[in-house]
Amino acid sequence: MKNAIDDLKSKGRAAKVASHRLAYISTSIKNKALNYIADDILLRRDEILSANEKDYKAAKATGMGTALLDRLMLNESRLEGIAADTRTVAALADPVGEVFEMRTMPNGLQIGKKRVPIGVIGAIYESRPNVTVDIAALCLKSGNAVILRGGKETINSNTAIIKVIQAACKRAGIPAGCIQFMDHTDRALVDEMLKMNDIIDLIIPRGGAGLIRSVAEKATMAVLTGGIGVCHTYVDKSADIKKAVDIVYNAKVQRPTVCNALDTVLVHADIAASYLPEMATELNKAKVELHCDERTMAILDADKSLKVVPASDKDWGKEFLALIAAVKVVDSLDDALEHIGRYGSGHSEAIITEDYGSAMRFLNEADAAAVYVNASTRFTDGSQFGLGAEVGISTQKLHARGPMGLKELTTYKWIIFGTGQVRP
Repeated sequence: MKNAIDDLKSKGRAAKVASHRLAYISTSIKNKALNYIADDILLRRDEILSANEKDYKAAKATGMGTALLDRLMLNESRLEGIAADTRTVAALADPVGEVFEMRTMPNGLQIGKKRVPIGVIGAIYESRPNVTVDIAALCLKSGNAVILRGGKETINSNTAIIKVIQAACKRAGIPAGCIQFMDHTDRALVDEMLKMNDIIDLIIPRGGAGLIRSVAEKATMAVLTGGIGVCHTYVDKSADIKKAVDIVYNAKVQRPTVCNALDTVLVHADIAASYLPEMATELNKAKVELHCDERTMAILDADKSLKVVPASDKDWGKEFLALIAAVKVVDSLDDALEHIGRYGSGHSEAIITEDYGSAMRFLNEADAAAVYVNASTRFTDGSQFGLGAEVGISTQKLHARGPMGLKELTTYKWIIFGTGQVRP
């Protein structure tokens, strides 16, 4: 264990040194490295997929749940998506060095802000090897060194991916040490990492509620938390029924194991009798189990082909990560907003409505990182928002909220130009 701790600290020191050089390296070199990474991920796909297969088989043998297995799995299509997202990051404007909010004071001083990297980012995450590439790419482009710590269930996948990333960075001329990886799987090392506030400027945990809570409690540096998604879709009384059916189906079924998938459907009482049977019939095609309040059960229970069960108190505010959704009939937009305020996690909320006033009220009053009108919550994603990728989805309000891309991985410093001014 002592050797592993020494190795971690050595990597941390190397990342700190490298971060000073990376902060000012040219955009062209960073982009060259990102494009090399994208190319090499596809060139060495057999090696990566073989390593991922080992992880998948081992995780399945331990009884890992379907949701986590889906997050762990890589295939050709997913690797192509990872490579495409990395190229998108390369194509985005470099935020580092941007000067903004410049103004001239009455005394002639020119004062403004300049965007700079945060420094060294620590990323602790579970189950998703694609996160290794996403975080490395975004940190690289935003001028931050990074220390990556994936879960033991993805150790083979992450090791193979890191080899590709580090080799590509070296070939492009990126300073050595910028992208570090903890290849020891002992959980005690996470606690050591969380004490390294002299090295790490920001910790970003991605994973289950237990991991995020533990990191937030133990970290001695700033923590950016999020990722837990209890996502609601409210079907207003003026909703277009077909539109509402399609959106709810997509939000629940398209990929149910991720944080932006729908968990609870709230339906206005005036439209419930006409909408709920159509929604349930469509969701039944994907074998979605509906946990229904009494009013919903009264409408749907007669159709024995549907998978409907009475909801319990535990169903409200639950992130299912499976083909399960809670359903509740509400009497008004006020009731829907009250329910979301009580049970939401601040991730993504949606309203389906043809009424402009209701749409604007929902946008104004639903307290979440992403609020939708007439669209699926599945779009809450760095790639879908044009960020190329994301280091995570923040449900905090400081300093970043929602999908965190390049700008969210920077801070700023004040810059002041004078002509000899002294303070009277």
